[in-house]
Amino acid sequence: MRIQHTAIATAVAALALGLSHSAHAQTTAPAAASAPAATTVEITGIRASLEKSLETKRASSALVEVVTAEDVGKMPDKNLADSLQRLATIAVRTDYDEAEKVSMRGNNPDMTLILFNGHTVSGGDWFIADQQSSSRSTSLSLMPSSVLNQALVYRTSQANIVDGGLAGTINVTTRQPLSQPKPFGGVVSLGAVYSTLPGKSAPDLSATMNWKNADGDFGVMGQLFAEKRYMRRDSLSRNGFNFGWTTIDIAGLSTSANPMRGITDASLAGTGLRAADLNGVRMPSAMGSEFVEGVRDRTGGVIALQWKPTKTVDLSLASFRSAMNANNYGRLNGSAMEAMLRGQSFYPSASEPNTNAAPTVAANRIYPEIRNPVIATGTTYWGDELRYLKSADIVFPAGTRPALVGLNDNSYRDGARATSAFTDLNAKWDVSDRLVVKGLLSTTKGTGETLEDQGVAWYRFGQGVTYTLNGLDAAPNFGYINAGTNKPGLNADGTGYQAFTQRNSRSRTLDTEQALALNAEYDVNWNMLTTLDVGVRHADHKRNFQRWVYTRKRVAYDPLPATGLESLPSNFASAIGSGFDKSGFYYDQNTIQSWIDNQWRSYGDDWDRLMNSYIDMRERQSAAYVMQNFDQGKLSGNVGVRFVRTEVDANIVNRLPAGFCLKSDPTKPTVPCARFPGAIVDAADLYNWYDGDLFGKVTGGTTPSAANSTAAAYTQPYFLVPTKRIFNNVLPSLNLRYELDKNMLLRGGLSQTMGRQNYNVWAQGVTSPTCNANTGICTVVGPNPNLKPLTSNNLDVNWSWYFARRSLVSVGYFESKIRGYTKFGGLQQDTFIELLDPVTDTLKNYFVISAGQQKARIKGFDIGYEQPIGSTGFGITSNISRAKTRVEDGRPMTGASEWAANLGLYYDDNKFSARLVFNYRGEYVATATAPAPNSNAQTNVVIQGVTLPGTALTWAAPVTNVAFSAGYKFSQAFELNFSATNLTDPVRAQYRYGEYELQKQDVSGRQYYLNARYRF
Repeated sequence: MRIQHTAIATAVAALALGLSHSAHAQTTAPAAASAPAATTVEITGIRASLEKSLETKRASSALVEVVTAEDVGKMPDKNLADSLQRLATIAVRTDYDEAEKVSMRGNNPDMTLILFNGHTVSGGDWFIADQQSSSRSTSLSLMPSSVLNQALVYRTSQANIVDGGLAGTINVTTRQPLSQPKPFGGVVSLGAVYSTLPGKSAPDLSATMNWKNADGDFGVMGQLFAEKRYMRRDSLSRNGFNFGWTTIDIAGLSTSANPMRGITDASLAGTGLRAADLNGVRMPSAMGSEFVEGVRDRTGGVIALQWKPTKTVDLSLASFRSAMNANNYGRLNGSAMEAMLRGQSFYPSASEPNTNAAPTVAANRIYPEIRNPVIATGTTYWGDELRYLKSADIVFPAGTRPALVGLNDNSYRDGARATSAFTDLNAKWDVSDRLVVKGLLSTTKGTGETLEDQGVAWYRFGQGVTYTLNGLDAAPNFGYINAGTNKPGLNADGTGYQAFTQRNSRSRTLDTEQALALNAEYDVNWNMLTTLDVGVRHADHKRNFQRWVYTRKRVAYDPLPATGLESLPSNFASAIGSGFDKSGFYYDQNTIQSWIDNQWRSYGDDWDRLMNSYIDMRERQSAAYVMQNFDQGKLSGNVGVRFVRTEVDANIVNRLPAGFCLKSDPTKPTVPCARFPGAIVDAADLYNWYDGDLFGKVTGGTTPSAANSTAAAYTQPYFLVPTKRIFNNVLPSLNLRYELDKNMLLRGGLSQTMGRQNYNVWAQGVTSPTCNANTGICTVVGPNPNLKPLTSNNLDVNWSWYFARRSLVSVGYFESKIRGYTKFGGLQQDTFIELLDPVTDTLKNYFVISAGQQKARIKGFDIGYEQPIGSTGFGITSNISRAKTRVEDGRPMTGASEWAANLGLYYDDNKFSARLVFNYRGEYVATATAPAPNSNAQTNVVIQGVTLPGTALTWAAPVTNVAFSAGYKFSQAFELNFSATNLTDPVRAQYRYGEYELQKQDVSGRQYYLNARYRF
């Protein structure tokens, strides 16, 4: 039985099935049954847009979710990620106050492939920590809602979809000029956004203009946007020395090499506790606050051209660019509780101001006491109960002069920005009534960079620290005991601040891809067989990350400025609590920037390079597919297979043994290393010499003097080890759609999908080469170039009932069995790279201590419901999903929330419309999406008799958010819109083994948008 098409349904099916801009090679949905010619239908309003989405879902053979242009325009969303989080089985990662990265089916964002107009899009990240990551996840912060036409979310795979989306694929289309209803028209939106926490407003502008000729065979569309928003984040966290939590070690009661000797029975007199009662108890390593201000200034646009020279040929060109300037300034005020307790504190005059290890001079070791301890019991994520120190005073003994109690840090990131751009050329040729040929040529480039990551830090000296934990939703109470005045510099009694370090570096990620895709659709028209799709695709992808560190001019710092000092705002973190220290000072950004600039110099990009963070790789992806669509009465669908070849070339960085080569003076012509010609001798890699010093401080021969603190860096240049690997994957797929009756559908999908490893797992540098003299076995810590792409066998079943107009009830089940999930840590017996053995001066095979692979599994269900409420204009949209994950090593899956839910209430009477949206995301592991390949995550530790992961995970606590939008049409041409996001200003909290182990709390405030929109 064929689907009965209304005019609206026909127009929507055409859009979804490739007769509009989504007809791009490699991502086109399978063609539905032929339908009568569509009449022109203009769809506006919330209700009409929901109907459009439902009809698209209903017509598709695959299981899809849809966000249309009207959805984006009417939802309280500013970018695509905001809108996508409303859909079933989708969750987003929110940075500060905006959704950025999308995950599907319980996976992390790296495993979701995002396409634009049928091809991948390169992008960068504005935040330096993300720039230095090597994740494959795409940040949608560069993609404003105003340029989008439709987002089609493939929850089940099929052979003609671009490979790489292990969890799912999202194809976003931009608008086409010939699809617009008017020969000449456009929209101008003028407005502003107000952010409550920074208390600032900024312009929010966009414009679209479209023209097509009288014959309707050539058109041009231009879109521009300029959206600026000030942002601020107030955080209470474990900032300071020794980030995280620790276990109390009592001298004589534990095997710790560095016990907390100040905790004794005598020091606890009067508390009712003995030292043994505290042994093994968990406590925060530090306590502090962080105040971050920044701006997100996003500008760009799209130009699209479309030409139909004949009735059978359709050519279109789209070019997009978005750039976001995002300078940000963070001020950290953190304590040093664990460092103090372990005797790593010191006096301002100590000769060894080093908090990373206990001072070697016994006289410099100072051990504080714990007073007024309160021990409580908390429950871990796995259900075990552990005792922890809920509150305490950590105080140096009476008569002790002020010593290290914390730090203050100012970090200004100047020139922080991200860009994303692509150009694609699409061609469609109806060769005959039965054969259609399509082609897609695309190029894309994205960058993420910070021109100067500048910072200065001060030690803080006092007599103690006090704290009390108050749960995940309320800020802890904490403060310093006799720590001096709130300004840089030491006081006469030894309290106050002393500068101890500064930094100045630059980072840049460059991501590019060029791709060509060709496919053909042939109408077999034989029995139940409809169209046969075949196609090929080749992409050349390059990824490069570099970091540059500038050279210090002088050993001694210039005197710090006496002006430009500021204090935390009075309302800092007031949404969380008030019983915490706010005494941290900071310099205004101009003052700190000019002071730091005077301390450093650049010798050019080659010399400034930090080689141990270098990533340079090329990835060539080739694919061919065949897919047969079929339709037999109530049963329709497609079956196909995709063959994928991935070729990875990576340059892995390795360091030479000491003494093999010397670095070359950057002020003179480069002198190559005779003993190892491939050595990179023109990169400092943190080697520093000061004004007036002889380069290398050579006192005789070729050995730097002991006075040079970076002598090793001077004699150990790096070299590059090229690696090449080829991986082949065969990805079959089957999608079935069965009409139980005209309004009730049953869908099923079986597929194998793949996802490629993060870039650092294949390409980051190696460290610690070691050869065992007895066994002759050599090992090195680093990436594993043999890691295969991840694969997943997927099952999807979905029942949908379209019981009334714009109404749907759906229930779905999904399951994924993953192979190749990354397992960090351990010797890889089958993986080695060729390195230089310093003893024999020969190249040897070194086994890699690196990431391995394991199995993982995801099972889940989702329920969706939406319906207008009679003829009142009101309606409801909702969904809930659950994804249970299991990893072979017992660790939880990174980025996976078990529960996600949405509830939307709307009203629309074609003049006034409003929507209120509630979004919930459950807890998930928030550890970085691209951890280091040599991180040892497989160790265990026993705490209070309970075996726990040795590398503590960081969990993001559940969060609920609310957004609102409303619009009023004064006429068909003029409309006023208001929207508000982050309305509940939720506290976003993180914790370690259990919720009692608070790691971080932050708030970002609310944002209010007011826009006047004029259509012509």
